[in-house]
Amino acid sequence: MKKTFSLLTLSLLMLGTAIAQEVPVVEAYFTTAEMPDMKLFMPGPPDSTSVAFANDVNRYFWGKEMRNDPERAAQAKRDAVYGLETILTEYEEAFGMKITKEDTPEIYKVLLDGTATCDSICTLPKTYYGRTRPFIRFNEHTLAPELEGELNPHKSFPSGHTLLGWSSALLMMEINPARANEILARGYRYGENRVVVGAHWQSDTDAARMIAAVAYARLHTSERFLEQMRKAREEFQRLTSTPTSVRQTVSQTSDDSVIYDLAGRPQTESRQHVYIQGGQKKLVK
Repeated sequence: MKKTFSLLTLSLLMLGTAIAQEVPVVEAYFTTAEMPDMKLFMPGPPDSTSVAFANDVNRYFWGKEMRNDPERAAQAKRDAVYGLETILTEYEEAFGMKITKEDTPEIYKVLLDGTATCDSICTLPKTYYGRTRPFIRFNEHTLAPELEGELNPHKSFPSGHTLLGWSSALLMMEINPARANEILARGYRYGENRVVVGAHWQSDTDAARMIAAVAYARLHTSERFLEQMRKAREEFQRLTSTPTSVRQTVSQTSDDSVIYDLAGRPQTESRQHVYIQGGQKKLVK
């Protein structure tokens, strides 16, 4: 019995160690106290007798109507699962690349530490304003009732999910500016889905985008962040650049009239929209 207990204890300890090793270590660029205080530079949630609150109510019912669209409802439920891993999955198409800790460590690192730092800007305001969430006010369930237990301890203003979604979009746009429109559109939709789910008022999401932009600007005053962002951009450029074989093949010839395909093979004429000539990518229009 004693031996069995010892083996069980050892197994649990090993499992605990494995789980701890899987949790990424966050190294925030600033503490909560070092981030700008939104209470000092922008207004709080609208009064319940105001026109702004009437808009919040209208948007709440708009969100419920959006749930009738199966595709939108499914996306909103996926977005409701808080965390960077959800962002990486849901933003993959917009960003144009799969981001993982193993395959894109520098990009992953700047997103992990950057979004965690941005998130801290809403910690104090949530407690200070103590705003009731819409689904509680209307005594209804959200689109994701299984997640309501995670929401109840936290207040509504500003939206933490929206802050995460928008700060992620801003960081990704800096890494891949060519996909800015797609990334920002997905980032906006991510925050809007908080209204669709019924977990936040419209003004919660609006305020969150504003302070996400403030937090993002604050990141750029950190030399450590700037260095990590440089590494992330270099990693992205390396992974998306022209294959080495093309550069080597082109460099071995001095004849700029020769045309190569994107695999580095000489061609008598261009049969592709993009080809290599004289060491440069060219586009057939």
